[in-house]
Amino acid sequence: MKIGTDGVLLGAWVSLKNNPFSILDIGAGTGIIALQLAQRSHAEMIDALEIDENAYEQCVDNFENSPWSDRLFCYHASLEEFVEEIEDKYDLIISNPPFYSPPLPSASPPKGEKIISTSRELARFNDALPFDELIESASQLLSDEGIFAVIIPRKEEENFIKMVSEVNLFPNRICRVRGTETSEEKRSMLEFSFEKISPKIENLTIETSRHIYTEHYKNLVQDFYLKM
Repeated sequence: MKIGTDGVLLGAWVSLKNNPFSILDIGAGTGIIALQLAQRSHAEMIDALEIDENAYEQCVDNFENSPWSDRLFCYHASLEEFVEEIEDKYDLIISNPPFYSPPLPSASPPKGEKIISTSRELARFNDALPFDELIESASQLLSDEGIFAVIIPRKEEENFIKMVSEVNLFPNRICRVRGTETSEEKRSMLEFSFEKISPKIENLTIETSRHIYTEHYKNLVQDFYLKM
């Protein structure tokens, strides 16, 4: 599976100011975010959850072959099953949830996007983690002082924040991401906690031109790339 910019961004951006002892990555995929957080933190328990069998097997391989294998563990289960079985609370819960907002079948896809066509893409679309399930589960698994962090489409930000407030979690940091200075904001990275404070608003631009990255982006992610 390919490494996506979304996951790397979230794993690099999320705050570790509360020095988490325990971390949970929901919908881990290849395990990239959990691996980044193992590299960035001293957390002693870093759990990952992945329902797709192929992704789960790849995640386990990546964990076992990493320098932090003793702190990493991946569960092969649905989020619903996991919540029912696990009694632990986590100091940081993080997720790059599978989301798709495909264009209508009759419409031509915008430049840079494509209509879902392959069986794998359709399967992932159908298995997309509903935001309400993710939010409810995170609220149950999060410790009192914990942080819940996600990356979602920018257009979903307002609705997502509203949904999260219904389980008494409130935005503490918001970072809106655009590809270039002239492009629209495509992603929102959000941090929530049970503390209701005025959120810190940040902005991030990835490139000045094709494959020419901004200093802000390079400073954020360079620890995770061999060449940056």
